[in-house]
Amino acid sequence: METQEEHAAAGAGVAGDGDARGVSLRTVELVVAALLLVGAAVVIWSNHRIGSGWAADGPEAGYFPLRVGAIVLVCSLAVAWQAWRTPHDAIFASWQQLRQVCVILLPLTVYVALIGWLGIYVASAIFIAGFMMAVGKAEWWRAVLLGAGINLVLFWIFEIQFRVPLPKGPLEAALGF
Repeated sequence: METQEEHAAAGAGVAGDGDARGVSLRTVELVVAALLLVGAAVVIWSNHRIGSGWAADGPEAGYFPLRVGAIVLVCSLAVAWQAWRTPHDAIFASWQQLRQVCVILLPLTVYVALIGWLGIYVASAIFIAGFMMAVGKAEWWRAVLLGAGINLVLFWIFEIQFRVPLPKGPLEAALGF
């Protein structure tokens, strides 16, 4: 576990003895600026196509979205300008910090993908149990019991009490829901 001083040094871009490596702040900011620029260009172009002026009865459908796209475009240029002014050695996140993010992000991505096939309740039970076993080092029986129990309670709350339909999979269909 790194100390607070090491974390602050890595975040501030202080190289120290040369082991503070990771993704540079400039790279991340330039990627964000490029994504914002592309998004803004798409918004401006598509809203200009559908009409972005002022008609006899008021603003056309693309009037306000085009202006929001223009504001985002200006902001993307400001982000790019800020990125070019960032020191070369500034670190956004170390490789160890990115690994810690991936420990959460990758299983979460699989969970979201499974919702479409298995339904939210079964996918959530698998996610909770798997996360408890992999990250929390819980015994398998405790993880399965809690994953299933939590989702049974959520099913009762949303489907039975509130009557809010959530995505269901083959298990719920087999049980008649």
